[in-house]
Amino acid sequence: MAVASLGLMVVAVLLGAAALVAAAGKFDEVVQPSWANDHMVYDGDLLKLRLDANSGGGFVSKNKFLYGKASADLKLVPGDSAGVVTAFYLSSGGDKHNEYDFEFLGNVTGEPYLVQTNLYIDGVGNREQRIDLWFDPTADFHTYAVLWNPSQVVFMVDDTPIRVYENATSRRGHHRHASSGGKGATTSSTPAFPGPQPMALYSSIWNADDWATQGGRVKTDWSHAPFEATFREVRVDGCAWAGNASDSDAGEVARCTGSSWGKEGRYWWKEKEMSELSVHQSHQLVWARAHHLVYDYCVDTDRFPVQPPECAGR
Repeated sequence: MAVASLGLMVVAVLLGAAALVAAAGKFDEVVQPSWANDHMVYDGDLLKLRLDANSGGGFVSKNKFLYGKASADLKLVPGDSAGVVTAFYLSSGGDKHNEYDFEFLGNVTGEPYLVQTNLYIDGVGNREQRIDLWFDPTADFHTYAVLWNPSQVVFMVDDTPIRVYENATSRRGHHRHASSGGKGATTSSTPAFPGPQPMALYSSIWNADDWATQGGRVKTDWSHAPFEATFREVRVDGCAWAGNASDSDAGEVARCTGSSWGKEGRYWWKEKEMSELSVHQSHQLVWARAHHLVYDYCVDTDRFPVQPPECAGR
């Protein structure tokens, strides 16, 4: 009897080890720790980023990409998560970087999460919008994604667009792209659009109780630590940037922007139907903004007495 029990224990341990290897393999193909390696934890076929009183943690994609779609199946920190921020974003490098952010702002128990999106273009951000979600993001996994191509940047929740940032110049029939450096704007009155800079995918969890919950009035309650954000899957479907290329490599820019075909196969994200939302998606966007938008920098006249160019007409 004791031998049989020991055998079952050995089998259980081996199966658990196999599950950890499978999870590690699935995620390790896409991402690697970026800081606090011991706060990136495998749990069965899941990946968790952990925040405690000592540290948060994060990961970064192993490759950079130019255009495509990045997504994560994510379950947010449950319970009292006030002061905790979980981020999922794309970013290029340097002072003149581009960045597309999802920031999930924790809250006191029973209060809805707020999701903040932001865009940095040539190193300048201050384009925040916030929505509340129409579901409990801590109860199950939901898919958060960013689609970016020469025509638009789209933030999506479970395939529902919640924000679109358009390339105004491409709407007039031509794209505005620099061969290096990613400069987007042509005049002060023309809305800037992110130039072609290769971007990596990042995620992190950290303590931001100086601003994240009710403007910093509610602080992190460390008795609830550790706080864990859980990933079921992380995906990037885009034009992979050559590992030995510089961030301003003109050949790589041409390969990823000049044609809908490339050595990776068809660049679906550059097809005509991806240059703007479908009618159904447009209706979804109107619904999401009408019912769930709680802050939009475009109408914040205290911060912006002169409306930013991209906000004109809104």
